Amino acid sequence: MTQRYATTAQSKPALPPGSELAGKSNLTAKIHEKLKIMQYKHNKIMEQMTGDISGMEREDMARLAKEQSSMGMIVVPYEHLLKLYSELIELEQMMSADDPDLRRLAREERQEVLENVVTAENDIINALLPKDSAESAGAILEIRAGTGGDEASIFCGDLLHMYEKYAQLRKWKLETMSMDSEGDKIKEIVLKVSGRGVFGVLMFESGVHRVQRVPATETQGRVHTSTATVAVLPHAANVNIVIKESDLRIDVFRASGKGGQHVNTTDSAVRITHIPTGISVENQQERSQIQNRERAMQVLRARMYERERSRLDLERRASRNKLIGSGDRSEKCRTYNYAQNRVTDHRINFSMFNIEGMMNGTALQIVIDQLRIQHDLDELASMDNFDDISPPTQ
Repeated sequence: MTQRYATTAQSKPALPPGSELAGKSNLTAKIHEKLKIMQYKHNKIMEQMTGDISGMEREDMARLAKEQSSMGMIVVPYEHLLKLYSELIELEQMMSADDPDLRRLAREERQEVLENVVTAENDIINALLPKDSAESAGAILEIRAGTGGDEASIFCGDLLHMYEKYAQLRKWKLETMSMDSEGDKIKEIVLKVSGRGVFGVLMFESGVHRVQRVPATETQGRVHTSTATVAVLPHAANVNIVIKESDLRIDVFRASGKGGQHVNTTDSAVRITHIPTGISVENQQERSQIQNRERAMQVLRARMYERERSRLDLERRASRNKLIGSGDRSEKCRTYNYAQNRVTDHRINFSMFNIEGMMNGTALQIVIDQLRIQHDLDELASMDNFDDISPPTQ
């Protein structure tokens, strides 16, 4: 039997530039089986809708139209993929022809069809993957200095610079919600990042970021290891998170740090603790107690939303082991090694040698793309364990 397309690592097709699943497209036999069932159901619905509908209720017509539209988002690209498979079989046969020119043309066209196969499979994968509504939201970005003393605080500032530059490239808006700093040393900063799909892009940045370099204060040239913790939470502005006033403990105190006489003489800083969960948030960024309370509540809502998201996510994924990990802030995710000009993301064992590009934000997208690739493949692999693949909801 002629192979549909090459499956060995050495003979994988050259992929189109920017392909999100470059080298890793993977529709399993079980998923093909589910797609054929979905194709059959889609065709049956089409037959019903194009047949005699005089005795059909309006509600039944509306339901069938919705099912047909939802399934079509998967079935249409799947039928296109099946045509591409047929073309590949024909081209494989042509490559055995006696005419050398015909063989050459078949090889060239086969390469183009292989690229189209990858694109079509990616379209199907994207349609099949469950959609997380939080991915389209903005995000709360928290960066905190970890182990390493002053060098950890300086690294915290370097990460802030990296995300600021990346946000500029994406035309996102950054707003500082709270910050504890001293010069270029940042102990903690909380930012609100606004823009389309912010959380879906930054969601894998959560974790422990480790830097290995010679600090500016080191006189003997020794390499130090320091860490900073990053947490990315979906902004819960449009989510109905119920927080009872009776569940909150609100403390006010005098703000510390720079800010003039007003900051040090009034109880403008606010700490809000959600008693049932123990989640505590404080803010002293603004001069007004009311403004600080409002900002603290935004962060509290985001943390509670992420807590519930994580609980549901863990329940859904309990039966399998994720490669990317939970994105928990206690999980070591990335190392920045300045001496080797290397950035390594440990969750996917991916390295690149461009520290400067990474820290000025221009190369961050490369790592994010690799994480997204693995995430999508991880999600797709989980479907192979399910008895049903449902069409996307509209």
